Amino acid sequence: MKYFIKLNLVSIIYACIALIPIQLIGNVYRINRLTGCKIATINTITAVVIIIEFIVGTILILILTKKWLKNRKANFWTMILWVPYFILFTYITASLFPIINEGDSPNPISGFFAIGLLMLFPFYIYSINFISLALKKIEV
Repeated sequence: MKYFIKLNLVSIIYACIALIPIQLIGNVYRINRLTGCKIATINTITAVVIIIEFIVGTILILILTKKWLKNRKANFWTMILWVPYFILFTYITASLFPIINEGDSPNPISGFFAIGLLMLFPFYIYSINFISLALKKIEV
């Protein structure tokens, strides 16, 4: 049972790693309206936050996968388990922060970014699990 909980916690972290960039890029106009910053400044800050989140998230996931999930092939279930959490978090975010002002609607390009990220994300999870498995075999 402990392994199941740890597996789900790692899947939640994966979902957050995918959710944060999509929400930041999709809400540029809302952030612009609320803060009064220029769009170029918001895009720069968003890019820096996404890069930092990706690096820190990858390191955190590698450490947690190595320590918590050990050397099991069941770790690859995270490639599927992150999807329900991602959908749940997206629904919660959309419910808590609905688009009231029509000017806050994301542009169509952010949708292409989201589709691309969501298509490549399982390969990212696979590579993290594979690297974690390889690191575990090297230590033994």
